[in-house]
Amino acid sequence: MKHIIFGGDGFLGTELTRKLTARGEQVLICDRKQTPSSGIYKPDNVRYLAMDVRDKDSFAAIPVESGDIVYHFAAELLVPIIKRADRKDYFWQALYVGTQNVLDFMQQNGLRNLIYFTTDMVYGHTLQDPRTEDHPRAPLGPYGEAKYRTELLCEDYRTKGFNIPIFRPRLIIGPGRLGILEKLFKLIDMNLPVPTIGNGKNYYQFISVSDCAEACLSGVAAGFPNEAYNLGSLNPPTVNELLKTLIKEAGSRSFLIPTPASAVKFVLATLDRFNIPLMDPEQYLIADETCVLDVSKGERDLNWVPKDHDTDMLLAAYRSYRNPGD
Repeated sequence: MKHIIFGGDGFLGTELTRKLTARGEQVLICDRKQTPSSGIYKPDNVRYLAMDVRDKDSFAAIPVESGDIVYHFAAELLVPIIKRADRKDYFWQALYVGTQNVLDFMQQNGLRNLIYFTTDMVYGHTLQDPRTEDHPRAPLGPYGEAKYRTELLCEDYRTKGFNIPIFRPRLIIGPGRLGILEKLFKLIDMNLPVPTIGNGKNYYQFISVSDCAEACLSGVAAGFPNEAYNLGSLNPPTVNELLKTLIKEAGSRSFLIPTPASAVKFVLATLDRFNIPLMDPEQYLIADETCVLDVSKGERDLNWVPKDHDTDMLLAAYRSYRNPGD
């Protein structure tokens, strides 16, 4: 028996591989790329297979044993920003078609246990605070929409005997992953003003990559319950609190500038229409909202509790940005 990780060379796949190999587990990483510098390929119990989940034929090379566990993390991300005209097909192929291929591969090979990651962006605007797993799903763009459709796909395969815990994380951060945070860190390092979309009094929640990997292990240990689970930190601070702490840590002369959210969103939407996107609409449309996930279901069902706090996560990401070799 082994652990097959689609997208295993990525941020979450790398962290999970470290935790699995530390336990002596066999891991097969299936990905388009291989990053030898990550160190995850040094143990003898890790193998790599070059493949693309969008290419159905590439699954034929995967060796399968009875009882293999599958993790599906392969995806295209919102950063870097994709031009408006290209977004729908770009995300649909990577997210929906890729997930359909993974599920078909499993069905053909008699595998039934899958750990699957979607996103909290399936919820769209906040209609209830905090958001529980039964919050209405109304995504705001092609990324969230494709992820939502993959959830429906997984729900259909559950009726065919599949066991699929679905995890919906907030923004996953940690050392080595920057994404949209890179722009923020650059402003602070240049001692420039840092604008917030809105007054910054809304609460903001992250989830660490380590806590996400632990959720995967908890899902396996709990027997792959056919449920959806939110993943986020406990007791998140406000945007203002987060940013002020970061500015202080950096020794920067930057300061926060609140902006009228509606006006900023209008400007960003206009730039997007002219194919000059600065942020993806699925990011800025909710930037002034409190988007906090209730994670108590994970504790009840999986005995999973997040350990990392938002401020510590953000500071760790910043230190990694400043000293990438450490």
